Amino acid sequence: MFSNNRVLREADQGGNTSAAQALIATNEPILSFDTVYNLQLAISQYEPFVAAGGWEEIPQEAYGLSLGKSHKAAIQLKRRLISSGDMPLVENVNDVFDAATDAGVRNFQARHGLVLNGKVDEPTWYAMNVPAQQRLQQLYLNFTRVQNMAANLNPRYVVVNIPAATIEAVNDGMVEQRHTAVVGRVDRATPIMASKVSQINFNPYWHVPKSLVERDLTKYMKENPNYLAEQNIHIYDGKGQEISPSTINWDNLGNAINYMYRQEPGAANSMGHCKINFYNPYDCYLHDTPSKALFGENARFHSSGCVRVEGVAELVNWLLRDNGDWDQGKVNSTFDSLQRLDVECKARVPIHTTYITAWANRQGTVSFRDDVYDFDAQGKVSFS
Repeated sequence: MFSNNRVLREADQGGNTSAAQALIATNEPILSFDTVYNLQLAISQYEPFVAAGGWEEIPQEAYGLSLGKSHKAAIQLKRRLISSGDMPLVENVNDVFDAATDAGVRNFQARHGLVLNGKVDEPTWYAMNVPAQQRLQQLYLNFTRVQNMAANLNPRYVVVNIPAATIEAVNDGMVEQRHTAVVGRVDRATPIMASKVSQINFNPYWHVPKSLVERDLTKYMKENPNYLAEQNIHIYDGKGQEISPSTINWDNLGNAINYMYRQEPGAANSMGHCKINFYNPYDCYLHDTPSKALFGENARFHSSGCVRVEGVAELVNWLLRDNGDWDQGKVNSTFDSLQRLDVECKARVPIHTTYITAWANRQGTVSFRDDVYDFDAQGKVSFS
């Protein structure tokens, strides 16, 4: 007990988190020419390691381990972290989850896009038990994916990486902004495509897509007849006349989908303060959201296909910087005003929604993400 208390006192958990974040918080893009070279190096390191047998699985008893705890499973946990380079090689591996183990777990979590809590929680345990051979296969697939896309990149572009649920604003080979995102869930996947950002809608109306009326809205209205009023959604017929929800038979789907549903600007609006438009046949766009808590989750696959952006005001400012009269203060004040305003982007910045589940940076840090849409399992390297 005294030994465990000493471990707790001496460990710098905040420092361990900062060090783990520094491994991945570089200005190198996930999608670039440099990524192709970095993936080549990662493959050359993983191939002999996999040929030698890879890393061992950690037992179920390691689940729940954290700083200061003692258990024989901590020995296998440490060996696993040493094998993947998340923890330095030590002479003696004991059964205490010490400060070095805490740092190793946080390094592992950073590389796999997990919450940096230093605990062997469920997502961390499952990620640690993915075989090295499977990780090598991810490196092969993503090397080809990135190589195929890199040749078509402009100096300035936006990348939405779906498996990582992140957005990067890139200029001249450097990430100038990085944003956490929420992307499409498995049954309503975010489409993979290339386009150009054309317009910013400030404080937009949200026109509820017919698919959501069919799947969600009719169900919500049957559960709660006041749902539309609470969400500030109005109903209009084909002539633009407002219709009372009480006149619609919500058990008759054919009747309900014949109307237009529009949510007014405001705090509850599903678009939040803005919508970022780019041409595509899927009615897909980037937008703000009132549901900020989702950005703190490990697996951010909750949307109906569109992409929610954390810190969207900064991204809007970056996209409008060629318009001349838009600075961060003006973007923020326009958000706060709730004024409806559409602004055409003078610079049509390319945007790529991509599927990259493995990448590496110059300092040798290799990152992996789950194959959420099963494209790795299908061996897909092209999405055109």
